[in-house]
Amino acid sequence: MLKIHQIFIIKFLLLFSASLFITSVISYIALKNIIIEHNKNHLKHAIELMSVELESVKDLDNYVALIHKNTSLRITIVSQDGLVIAESSADKNEMDNHSSRFELMQSNTQKYGDITRYSDTVQTDFLYVAKRVSYKDEQIYVRVSMSLAQIMYDFYSLWMNLFFVFIAIVIIATFVSRTMSQKVVYDIAQITNYLDEVSNKNYKAVIKTRYFYEFLQISLSLKNLVKKLSKNEKKKIKNMAKLRLVNKQRNDILSALSHEFKNPVASIIGYAQTIQEDTDMPQSIRDKFLSKISSNGEKISKMIDRLALSVKLENGDLAINKSEFDIKQLCSEVASNLASKYKNREIIVKVDKRIFLSDKTMLELVLINLVDNALKYSNGDVVIESNEKRISIIDSGIGIKEEHLEKITSKFYRVEKNSWDNSMGLGLAMVEHILKVLDSSLEINSEFGKGSVFSFSTKSMLKS
Repeated sequence: MLKIHQIFIIKFLLLFSASLFITSVISYIALKNIIIEHNKNHLKHAIELMSVELESVKDLDNYVALIHKNTSLRITIVSQDGLVIAESSADKNEMDNHSSRFELMQSNTQKYGDITRYSDTVQTDFLYVAKRVSYKDEQIYVRVSMSLAQIMYDFYSLWMNLFFVFIAIVIIATFVSRTMSQKVVYDIAQITNYLDEVSNKNYKAVIKTRYFYEFLQISLSLKNLVKKLSKNEKKKIKNMAKLRLVNKQRNDILSALSHEFKNPVASIIGYAQTIQEDTDMPQSIRDKFLSKISSNGEKISKMIDRLALSVKLENGDLAINKSEFDIKQLCSEVASNLASKYKNREIIVKVDKRIFLSDKTMLELVLINLVDNALKYSNGDVVIESNEKRISIIDSGIGIKEEHLEKITSKFYRVEKNSWDNSMGLGLAMVEHILKVLDSSLEINSEFGKGSVFSFSTKSMLKS
């Protein structure tokens, strides 16, 4: 299969050669007629000059011989009855009567008579021009003729010169077409290389077409297309990352559910099987086992509720129900409720009485999670304190290493992988979501081995 530049050269040369051939044929015919017509006019001028001098000529034979010698023209003078009375190129006595010659007969009705005819006398083709003139009060015919061989020699000399000019034009045209072809090949190579780079996902590749406007337009269109492909590729990568994150979260949920549900479910099954197998079990022990089953069932229920709440917070499905309440009273209630769970621990409340306008239930959930978290990971007292701008929960526990601080609020993230309980790693993630809904944010300051401070801004919650 031919390439585009090869097709271009072949078609260009074929079209140019065909045009040149047709032009040559037309010019051949036209030039031939023009040259013949030119020589015909030349013969007419010669007759006019002769007719001016003819009255003073005494010897016609010498006169026509002299003209033939100087001009190479054949001169024939014929009387009105057709007899040849002077001839420059043949013996007039051997020549036939010319009264029936076409050029002489035509000159009787027109100013000039002309014809191209083969001469039996000289045995070659001649162009004849004749005119009837007056000589010594008699009408005679002056006929001047020229060999067509001479005329055609002049024509072929001119046409050959033109032919060489045409050949030179063809050579120049071939060179020009070759140059144009090379430029076409260059621009096409640029586009091809660019497409190869793009196919290898190199969207930053450069395309530089130099010579043709059409290829420039194609390159601009390709650049716009590649920009769209690049954007789509980035979206694809982003979507794939989101999909991987969703899959990871799903796996984390399944892993957390499996791990967290395993202990309470195992306890429920164990106590239930023991009750079924020991029919003589004392009522007090039976009631204790049933209490354990109920307690573990409540744990599972709370875990499910916590997970559902976390999902709703992420999806923004929870509406804020603002109400007025005393923050000191709320903190005291939280401390009192958790004190019953952690009976050997002390929760110190250092909060002044202030009226908040916010969602009390959500804020209570935040405080419960933060205080419960502080109690879990410390052995000393936990302090709830506030100032005009923030509420802080302070513990003197194990603290958090610096590399964990940025990840500690991520869903299902746990610092100690084996210290699982019913929180499923949702506590701090849920707190951060709730505070975001309440137009606040969680701040964590921790020093490993000394303790942590979890605080949040209360500026947006204060009643103005």
